[in-house]
Amino acid sequence: MAGVIRRLDEAVVNRIAAGEVIQRPANAIKEMIENCLDAKSTNIQVTVKEGGLKMIQIQDNGTGIRKEDMEIVCERFTTSKLQTFEDLSSIATYGFRGEALASISHVAHVTITTKTADAKCAYRASYSDGRPKAPPKPCAGNQGTQITVEDLFYNITTRRKALKNPSEEYSKIVEVVSRYAIHNSGKSFTVKKQGELVADVKTLPNATILDNIRVVFGVNVSRELIEVGCEDQKLAFKLYGYVSNANYSVKKCILILFINHRLVESTALKKAIETVYAAYLPKNTHPFLYLSLEIAPHNIDVNVHPTKHEVHFLHEDCIIESIQKHVESKLLGSNSSRTYFTQTLLPGLPASTSDLKASGPSPSHEAGERVYAHQMVRTDSKAQKLDAFLQPIAKAPPASSSSSSSSSSSAPSAARPSGGATGACGSAELGDEEMLDALAEVEPKEAEKMETSAVGAEAEAGGEAEGEGEGEAAPRKRPRVNKEEELTAGATPKRRVIKLTSVRELREEVTEKNHKGLQEMLQNLAFVGCVNPRWSLVQHHTKLYLLNTSKLSEELFYQILIYDFGNFGVLRLSSPAPLYELAMLALDSEESGWSEDDGPKEGLAEFIVDFLRKKTEMLEDYFSVEIDGEGNLTGLPLLLDRYVPAMEGLPMFILRLATEVNWENEKDCFRDFSRECARFYSVRKEYTLDSDTQPQVTLTPSNTHHT
Repeated sequence: MAGVIRRLDEAVVNRIAAGEVIQRPANAIKEMIENCLDAKSTNIQVTVKEGGLKMIQIQDNGTGIRKEDMEIVCERFTTSKLQTFEDLSSIATYGFRGEALASISHVAHVTITTKTADAKCAYRASYSDGRPKAPPKPCAGNQGTQITVEDLFYNITTRRKALKNPSEEYSKIVEVVSRYAIHNSGKSFTVKKQGELVADVKTLPNATILDNIRVVFGVNVSRELIEVGCEDQKLAFKLYGYVSNANYSVKKCILILFINHRLVESTALKKAIETVYAAYLPKNTHPFLYLSLEIAPHNIDVNVHPTKHEVHFLHEDCIIESIQKHVESKLLGSNSSRTYFTQTLLPGLPASTSDLKASGPSPSHEAGERVYAHQMVRTDSKAQKLDAFLQPIAKAPPASSSSSSSSSSSAPSAARPSGGATGACGSAELGDEEMLDALAEVEPKEAEKMETSAVGAEAEAGGEAEGEGEGEAAPRKRPRVNKEEELTAGATPKRRVIKLTSVRELREEVTEKNHKGLQEMLQNLAFVGCVNPRWSLVQHHTKLYLLNTSKLSEELFYQILIYDFGNFGVLRLSSPAPLYELAMLALDSEESGWSEDDGPKEGLAEFIVDFLRKKTEMLEDYFSVEIDGEGNLTGLPLLLDRYVPAMEGLPMFILRLATEVNWENEKDCFRDFSRECARFYSVRKEYTLDSDTQPQVTLTPSNTHHT
């Protein structure tokens, strides 16, 4: 048998509709706050008891309600903001349906006290099911309206039982009031529990949006905000707001979105902006966003949801894309540095290890002070460390001079001569495009512009090395005639002053070609690790860089040769290396480019030996390259303590000394020799072994390779 269709009683219809509009106490307060704002209120006070279920009282200083209108003020579809349906296309107020007070009066006991500017007194009336219980009575009162809602959902038992946690409901009320307080700067909002003297949220009438954000969310949020704003005449929208920069993140995204001054939600806009932040914030963290979007009223439909927390508007995809691009441009410009705030210790209080804000091992830490894993930048105490993949290095005895710390004990560390200092730097960080442009300029000159302050410091003040070699290849020191008491970085006992014009000009060339940005990066980088023999990974401020270890080490050794000219120690070979056999080995390799047109290899090798023997005195005096009377190579310059170049490159080094160096001009000779020597000493992939053990260097007349 078919069911009978009946017309529902009006009380049932109104109660069902009220349940859709007023879902919880926060919805009721939202509707009443919007009525207060429509009434041009500048001071809104909200008082709540038991999370709004027992009592809600909201008072404003707006225009008030006329006595003649109080009889129908709580009836459905009664409003002063709309007359025809066409008015919806240009609606500029929060309310338009006239359902807010009607819905509340059907699920609670409502009392309204109101006074207009021209009325002699205030009037009070109580309402139930949309109708007044008695005619309005005159009473004392201030201009504006006070609405008291008691026993919310008293007649909807299921809804009231579902909202059994007053604390949770009160937090949602505070959230709603706070968001309207942030957006409506110039108006005072107060929300508190009944009986409490101190308000949970209180904003001032002369406060700005940023001040209100600081009051509601704290100073940690407000100081990390970027102002955003854009306008598009074609799409007919205007955006204004504040978004957090890359320094700030929270576990849950906070989006305060107002469209035409109406608090709404937009899942599409939220996802679009979070996609932008994914490239800047750590995984599973989110930004803070306050956005106020103004769209032409004829392009927006506000009548799509009973609680009006959703709206639809034209060109939604285009507007969201435009906002996304604007926010991304603001973030890109604000990512040049990261800021870390520390608290100043009170006088007389000892510093504890828990107060440390270290971003990595730095010279400021004492030797005995422990730096915990969670205090380092880019370190998770639960994650695997790079240390697990590296061999432990035995600690060297303490040096008598701090300058010896600038020397490195391995080839990869030689690629970072000025990387001893870590942590934040006061100077501005290079942008990505500027850094790439600088590197592009360096490439043709083989990194001539990469000035390392460590080498410059050694040239000015010199440094003292330990002077202890490994095994049988221990370097011996040769006394030099000196006029200063300073020590050299090459571990020569006493430094002599070189006043040659050509050397001075070569040093000036290095200084003139110095790139300040790259120099600053090398001075303040934090070494992360070696990717392979050619590439090293370093961190500078908030960015990671791949350094070409080969070119960087070559430039390091070139500058050492120029700045420590004539002040090198001697790296003794365990066995003399015949120049003739070295030249023959070089001519046999494809790298030499030898052809039959060049003549027999034996003749060329003899020429090379005779030529270099004529230069023995100059090579030994200026560069510590020692050749004995029999044409054997016995010593090489000691450029870094405990660093031995890859001897596989020695044959080509000898060949190129005779063929690639301009021996006629003094300045060109010193430059070319330093370049060839730096190339030989540099860390090169083809001469680097991947095995864990470092081979011993042994040169014999019949074999000049590693064994």
